[in-house]
Amino acid sequence: MKNLIKSIIVSALVFGMNSCTEEKILDLSPINNISEKDAFSTPSLIESSMNGVYNAAAIGQYNAVPTLPNGGRGYIWGAAFIEQGECRGEDAVNTATFYQLTYTATYDPTTANNVYYWVDGYRLINRCNLMIEGTTDAVAKGIISKEVGDDYIGQSKFLRAITHFELLTYFARPYNYTPNADHLGIPYREIGVNTQGEIDSETLKPRNTVAECYAKILADLTDAENLITTNSIAKASKNAAIAFKTRVYLHKRDWQNVITEGNKLNGQYTLTANPGEPFVLANNFTNSESIFSIQHSATSNPQTNGALASILKNRGLVTISPIIWRDPSWLSTDKRREEGKMIVTVAGRKYTNKYTDVTNLSDAAPVIRYAEVLLNMAEAYARMGSDLTESLNLLNKVRNRSLANPADESYTSADLNSTPALVNAILKERRIEFLMEGRRWSDIHRLQGDDIAPIDGIPAKLANAAPAPELFTLGTPYTGPYGVPAIPASDYKFLWPIPQIEMNTNPALVQNPNW
Repeated sequence: MKNLIKSIIVSALVFGMNSCTEEKILDLSPINNISEKDAFSTPSLIESSMNGVYNAAAIGQYNAVPTLPNGGRGYIWGAAFIEQGECRGEDAVNTATFYQLTYTATYDPTTANNVYYWVDGYRLINRCNLMIEGTTDAVAKGIISKEVGDDYIGQSKFLRAITHFELLTYFARPYNYTPNADHLGIPYREIGVNTQGEIDSETLKPRNTVAECYAKILADLTDAENLITTNSIAKASKNAAIAFKTRVYLHKRDWQNVITEGNKLNGQYTLTANPGEPFVLANNFTNSESIFSIQHSATSNPQTNGALASILKNRGLVTISPIIWRDPSWLSTDKRREEGKMIVTVAGRKYTNKYTDVTNLSDAAPVIRYAEVLLNMAEAYARMGSDLTESLNLLNKVRNRSLANPADESYTSADLNSTPALVNAILKERRIEFLMEGRRWSDIHRLQGDDIAPIDGIPAKLANAAPAPELFTLGTPYTGPYGVPAIPASDYKFLWPIPQIEMNTNPALVQNPNW
């Protein structure tokens, strides 16, 4: 807990608005920073404090180096969730040492990539809690109106909820691991820490169960849905809370609520005509499909060692894997294979072109798009077995826009005439549609022990190295070799260990088994 921020920090101009550029840890009275008390003393400072929360989500702090010009490498929502989520799965290949420990599951309680997922995740959660408490007090004092205050509180609850949920997928077993989800989750923190007394009282907080975490996440998202009035892709919104609930309910296997929440967004969003449009730099925050994305700029981004266009394109540190590239379900004429638009080929290897700003590193990090809501609903309909026709329609709605000839290539009821066939097609479509958006690990995690499309642990992968160009030749599925063997679900390495620095300060925590 002592590794969490202890004050709201407001300083430089970012994205044209005041925000935070530096994190201080272990210091209750950081020099040259506005105190948490003063940060809520005027409407403009409160607005800046909220912007500081977003900046913390986008940048974070890596390896305890507060002197980095932009603060960090994109933990937890700026780039790291995409890069880590891909490198934990089999549809990307880590080509160097950058994400090797994540890719090969050779991490331990001290390795930086998983340590700072936890540390920056809880640092952001603490900022959200301070924001909620400070705003509540400002409303009570008449500094801002209740409507304005509710909007800030809703945005903070949204970020608090999704960050706890993200941490759950790395540090805890999936919801269906036990019949009542009463296995260990993570500590769900709802108190802002900015005094020594609060540090002392919060240090001994134990892990909540997964069921308790899900209940709190959904409660926070529902509050966010009801409180937020802001309507911007770059900020938490009412619709973002609804969309994210479809993701949470999907993991919970509550199919009816996936559909109920998804239907709330009918008419609010449309898929772009071309699958690449949400990723065109100028369209990141103006397209009809993106629901919530994290904003970056030339002066606020995760830098060369973290930014999406740097890691996934310019430096070539993570390629698309031949495993998914050669999958026969991904038609050779699919627009998501289009060179120069969705794909860049370098030395025969395939890289994503979803993030293109190699100069200013200002690409947005897409957190959730309407395409995901539609596929979440499609899967829910299929698994319920009550409306396979609607499931097929939703699947085709996402897939057809990428087909060269939808009239001939679209899935039909004859192709997918059962629940298992539909579910497997939807899951494959997710791998293609969300490739290099950080969604793969989330699906691997939730499909452990699934009744229709089970995955046992972490799938086998190509070796941690640049793949040979000939491995990308289309025509047959990829069948090996696999340089990184599969790790079964029963293996302790399926979960990340709670960081040692957290275990050292919180004796109430129970470490994940065998770490």
